[in-house]
Amino acid sequence: MLNTLKLKIDKVLDILHTDLATIRTGRATPSLVENIVINAYGGTQHLKVIELATIVISDSQTLLVTPYDQAIIHEIEKGIHEANVGLNPVVDGQIVRISVPSLSEERRQELIKLMKHKLENGRVMVRQSRHEAMNDIKKSHADKQISDDDMLRMEKETQRVIDEAMEHIDSMGKHKESELLQI
Repeated sequence: MLNTLKLKIDKVLDILHTDLATIRTGRATPSLVENIVINAYGGTQHLKVIELATIVISDSQTLLVTPYDQAIIHEIEKGIHEANVGLNPVVDGQIVRISVPSLSEERRQELIKLMKHKLENGRVMVRQSRHEAMNDIKKSHADKQISDDDMLRMEKETQRVIDEAMEHIDSMGKHKESELLQI
C-alpha cells in the first residue's frame, strides 16, 4: 500500500514540476516552448517543438530553435507565435530566434496567482492519494488482514509520506515565486 502511495505521490510531483516549468519567469528556458504543438508538414503531423528541433539558451533573454528539417522553419515560427505564450519568434537564417521579454510587475503577480493555483491543485491530488491510502488501510483492517498495531503504523507512515510531499510542494512554490520576483 505504501509503495503504491509513493508512486502516486511521485507522479503528482512530476506533473506539478512539469506544470510549473511552463510558467514564464522572464528568463529564457527551453521549457517555455518545447511542448508547444506545431502543425508540421502542411498540417499532416502534429508534433512538439522538442521533437522537431533543438532548443538552446543563447543568453538569459534569448532562445535559439534549430529545426532538424529546414523545410518546417516557418511552421515552427508560426506555431510558437500562435501559441499565445507572449513570445515573438523571428526566423534568422537557419534558426528561429525567440526573445523573452521582461515581465511587468502586474504580469508577475498574475503568474504568481497562476502558480499558487497549480500548487493547490497538486496539494488536492496529494490529499486524494492520502484519502485513498487511508481507506485501503481501514479496509484491510476491517477484513482482518492487518492488526490494530499494523494499521496505526501504516497510518503514521502514510501521513509521514504525505507531509514530505506537502513540504516538497511548498519548496517548489517558494523556488518558483523567487524566480518570478527576480528582476
